[in-house]
Amino acid sequence: MKLKVLGCSGGIGGSQARTTSFLVDEDTLVDCGTGVGDLDLDALARIDHIFITHSHMDHITSIPLLVDSVGELRRMPVTVYATEEVIRILRSHVFNWLIWPDFTAIPDRHQAFLRFQPIKIGQSVKLGARTFTALPAHHTVPAVGYCIDSGSGKLVYTGDTAYSAELIAAINQLSDLRHLIVETAFPDEQHGLAMASRHLCPSMLRALLDELVVSPEVHISHLKPGFDNRIMSQIGAQTGRLRPKPLEMGQTLSF
Repeated sequence: MKLKVLGCSGGIGGSQARTTSFLVDEDTLVDCGTGVGDLDLDALARIDHIFITHSHMDHITSIPLLVDSVGELRRMPVTVYATEEVIRILRSHVFNWLIWPDFTAIPDRHQAFLRFQPIKIGQSVKLGARTFTALPAHHTVPAVGYCIDSGSGKLVYTGDTAYSAELIAAINQLSDLRHLIVETAFPDEQHGLAMASRHLCPSMLRALLDELVVSPEVHISHLKPGFDNRIMSQIGAQTGRLRPKPLEMGQTLSF
């Protein structure tokens, strides 16, 4: 099982700055940021499932354009998995006929291009041999992370989150965890901003990692453009059992 990084930046600005989106095998996205736009039409048409962590624009911006581009090329709707709160936000503020057409009713509600599937924290969705499980996260809007289980190894993606004892406990219960993708959006000098926006900075990341008993490879995502080198320098200066590395656009993780 493979996860390809289509985007992992905390913003835009340059050829390597695409917001969060991961392609699992060829048919599933985890978050749907600007990186999805680099896929060609055939690749977009193969996407059957989209798992969304939360409703912020950098994680959902390509859903409307993807469905619009491939709806007529497919025989089944694209399924978006998210919490009920996130689905309500998407229906109210995106697929509302004002910002974008409601593709759950196009061409009609019986043969729609898009369908929403609610998922709760702790709930798993099995797609063939793969299992996607929603994990708790702590952000300014309702949010989850995901554990992806290939059957032979696991990967956890935290989504956007501040320090979360519930998330740490959930991660520590996982056996055979190969990879942990965790955000760190701000440098330590912006600790107050990180707290207010419920993101991590390097000192908060260290507190989270120090409580883990598992030993995955740790990959840092959601670095703010212009601060990325500063953030990674501060992370690199820390001493700890786990040694995080920056996640890179185009990178593929196998598990």
